[in-house]
Amino acid sequence: MRRTSRREFLRAAAAGAALLPLPAIAQGASARVVVVGGGFGGATCARFIKRIDPRINVTLVEANRMFIACPYSNTVIAGLRDLAAQQFGYDKLATDQVAVQFSPATGIDPQRRTVTLGNGTEHAYDRLVLSPGIDIRWNALPGYTETAAERMPHAWRAGEQTLLLRRQLEAMEDGGTVVISAPANPFRCPPGPYERASLIAYYLKTKKPKSKLIILDAKDAFSKQRLFENAWKALYPNLEWVSLSKGGKVTSVDVGAMTLVTDFDRHKADVANVIPPQKAGHIADVAAVADRTGWCPIDPASFESKLQPNIHVIGDASIAGAMPKSAFSANAQAKVCAAAVAKLVAGSTPDEPRLINTCYSLVAPDYGISIEGVYRPADGQIKEVEGTAGVSPLDAPNATRALEATFANDWFKTITTEVFG
Repeated sequence: MRRTSRREFLRAAAAGAALLPLPAIAQGASARVVVVGGGFGGATCARFIKRIDPRINVTLVEANRMFIACPYSNTVIAGLRDLAAQQFGYDKLATDQVAVQFSPATGIDPQRRTVTLGNGTEHAYDRLVLSPGIDIRWNALPGYTETAAERMPHAWRAGEQTLLLRRQLEAMEDGGTVVISAPANPFRCPPGPYERASLIAYYLKTKKPKSKLIILDAKDAFSKQRLFENAWKALYPNLEWVSLSKGGKVTSVDVGAMTLVTDFDRHKADVANVIPPQKAGHIADVAAVADRTGWCPIDPASFESKLQPNIHVIGDASIAGAMPKSAFSANAQAKVCAAAVAKLVAGSTPDEPRLINTCYSLVAPDYGISIEGVYRPADGQIKEVEGTAGVSPLDAPNATRALEATFANDWFKTITTEVFG
């Protein structure tokens, strides 16, 4: 009964987030807002700013003409889905009167309030929104370089790396060993490594049953842990999770020997998926909105940078307190940021927001699990609203797991339709 109430509450919160108030724009020239990054955060924010007040001039800056979604990309790795199903264009944004510039942002001048693009054009802004996603910290794991990623793919940015890992699994002989290295927090998509391990284990079980999979983890706990572990015990006896306290933290990699090194052991892999430490996308450094952690501190009500005025940071790049780095979070933050930006350019104060997140994971094609929560600003941070957190029940029947897998698929269709049209 409690779970039904929580889901109803989340649906009501989501519906309320979509009905954003229309601010009264001050007389004079139209405000100029530039959004950098066309993912689940940036594309949503650009569209919602324009939806809130069509008089605001909104420009979306994106390096690529096609967006490749990370959610559901683990199904591509496991051979359950084609990469084409992950690709989305920006035509709908243009029809919504959002100006789209396909060129990377290469320079930001916070004093002059300008963004310079790789094609040499310059865009002035009254407010700038950055949604740059993540970059890999190539210097953080000894031996793991961009060149190394061609043999030990991270596949943590969807695209060619996703296909590379899939091809490696397909080429591996039955009886081989797959090793996944999971990083310490924070990183994009906290349940992602464990969903990936589950779906690769499903692939091995159905295609190469003599093979085994090892997860080497830099943590002792992870999102939806009991749900994943219960499923692994029932479905994938050849999957082994090695925690931090058991010597799971990878300290270096030997690419030539296809070996992952920990404090206590060396793990030879036929296929190695190294998910390395991460940081905010490069443009965050250019704009000087990232702190020493590599991530971007923000005001929890407006997502305005604490380091640079008139610049907002949303999505994976932001330090968003209790909110995980997920596509759902980025989408929710984008709507709140859009409302705040519209208020600020009109000379008024943003409202205190409520934000939501629901994260689905697939353990098998017909086995889904989820976690959810509601968040609000408190004590200068984003904190979870007490009593709103929930996860799938541990003792759910197979029919419920199958239904959650359907919910996961429906969620992906819904969010990509909302963001990209």
